[in-house]
Amino acid sequence: MSYTALYRKWRPTSFEEVRGQDHIVKTLKNQINSGRIGHAYLFTGTRGTGKTTCAKILARAVNCEHPVDGNPCNCCPSCLGIENGSILDVLELDAASNNGVDQIRALRDEATYTPAAVQKRVYIVDEVHMLSMAAFNALLKILEEPPAHLMFILATTELHKVPATIKSRCQQFAFKRISPKALTGRLEYVAQQEQIPLTSEAAELLARLADGGLRDGLSLLDQCSGTEGELSEAVVLDVLGLAGNRKTASLLDCVAREDTTGALTALDELYRDGKDMGALLGEIAALVRDLLIRKTAPEGGKTLLTGGYEERVIRPLTEAFTAAELVQMMTILQNAQADLYRSASRRTDAELCLIRLCDRSLSDTVQGFSARLSRVEAQLAHGVLPKVVPTPAAEAPAEHQPPKKPEKLAQPKAEVVPPPKPMEPPTQTLPQKEPVAVSTTQKAGDWNGFLKTLRDLPPMVHSFLHKPESAQGVFEEHTLTIWTDSELTMSFLNRGDTPTVLERAAEAYTGQKRRVKFQVGKPPVQPTQPRSNASQRQEAPQEDKFDDLLALGRQFGNFKVK
Repeated sequence: MSYTALYRKWRPTSFEEVRGQDHIVKTLKNQINSGRIGHAYLFTGTRGTGKTTCAKILARAVNCEHPVDGNPCNCCPSCLGIENGSILDVLELDAASNNGVDQIRALRDEATYTPAAVQKRVYIVDEVHMLSMAAFNALLKILEEPPAHLMFILATTELHKVPATIKSRCQQFAFKRISPKALTGRLEYVAQQEQIPLTSEAAELLARLADGGLRDGLSLLDQCSGTEGELSEAVVLDVLGLAGNRKTASLLDCVAREDTTGALTALDELYRDGKDMGALLGEIAALVRDLLIRKTAPEGGKTLLTGGYEERVIRPLTEAFTAAELVQMMTILQNAQADLYRSASRRTDAELCLIRLCDRSLSDTVQGFSARLSRVEAQLAHGVLPKVVPTPAAEAPAEHQPPKKPEKLAQPKAEVVPPPKPMEPPTQTLPQKEPVAVSTTQKAGDWNGFLKTLRDLPPMVHSFLHKPESAQGVFEEHTLTIWTDSELTMSFLNRGDTPTVLERAAEAYTGQKRRVKFQVGKPPVQPTQPRSNASQRQEAPQEDKFDDLLALGRQFGNFKVK
């Protein structure tokens, strides 16, 4: 005979056997007794809390020929047929493998047919969040207006992935994590029925490891039950590759004493014993969490503790750390756990994590800086001055010699310098270049520069003005003429307050008032202006450059012109 796993063998067959979900069980039983059964249910919650189990019980209960206080009798042909899978009107689907729109359309078309053997056709869709958006849309219509004989029971562990349109058409039931006490009781009952010598300490440990999931707890019990003799806490730790509370507390004690050598030695011993590094860091993180809760909420936080540690062990650890240190340690542990699963060397990462825990000042984060600052403050509080390591640039020279006082410089004696001989004036002086005045017209002629100053115009006007093929501006004496490529462009620019804005901008740019006018066409080519007198005066010295050179040479006696 084939072996059946414990979580399958001991799956509840009635609402009375469901543990930790009394609020849901009571509501479903009342609906069945009163006949007010919904057409769509949405069961949400973490894994192993009874969602699929309650869905199967509900499917049997609504089709049971002789229900007992809202529970299926599990004896009638309908209950037996649904249980063994011979009645096809009750169908369980896995949305992870049937997530396409074609599968949901086929299900929708099939759901319209009346059931052949039972009263209601029930579809249990597990992991419904795996459906595609098109599949959800295909399911909407039949969820909104289902036939009288149809019922949907949807189950998911990730409610946030289910569209709001689906949620609004279902009755939602949130399954809670099963308490450690309820888990322990159920594990002890199953172990007693299976004749497994399970101790109470081992049952409590399995309940903590299950983390609120009864299925996980039964799977762990099934894994550990293969050992010979009594199933104690030590056996569970050895089978599951865990360090245990005693060794975890010893590791954290090394961290509290900043004993890096002791922590690494303990880690090496656990590694050689085959302990999983990820599980070990998880145990340390759970202990740090308990210490943090005891530190921040010493009175009301006792119910939040995972338990398993004796008071004589956990109290010294609580007093050894501050709340800020515990928060920093939790951050380091969480980061190490996240990086551990994609690491090439899990042992090395675990060792680095322990080194950072023993010396938190090694971190480059804000927490590391805070740890270094706290260390300095502690040293100062005890009257110990921290050592200052000089940087190479600030290091003093090898020989410390007092700087020499600067000697008084002897005042040089004033020498009698004979007056220079008067130089013969040049016959012709170099002409003085007059400064070239920049006229307003030259500044005003920069159309591109003027465009950069425009701020208060609509975006479309800006676009037309910045295109040379559409508009070009020419500054004249008292006007600004804007030449456009067409009548349409001119009419677009010459409307509203655009001309007024352009006139204000032109006045601000040129310093004088200018009238803005628009014309169609291209701006005329400016004729070449004759040279002004000023330019002639500027070019005149270029003609006398040779005479200037001769005048300059006459100042020296050895200069001759051949």
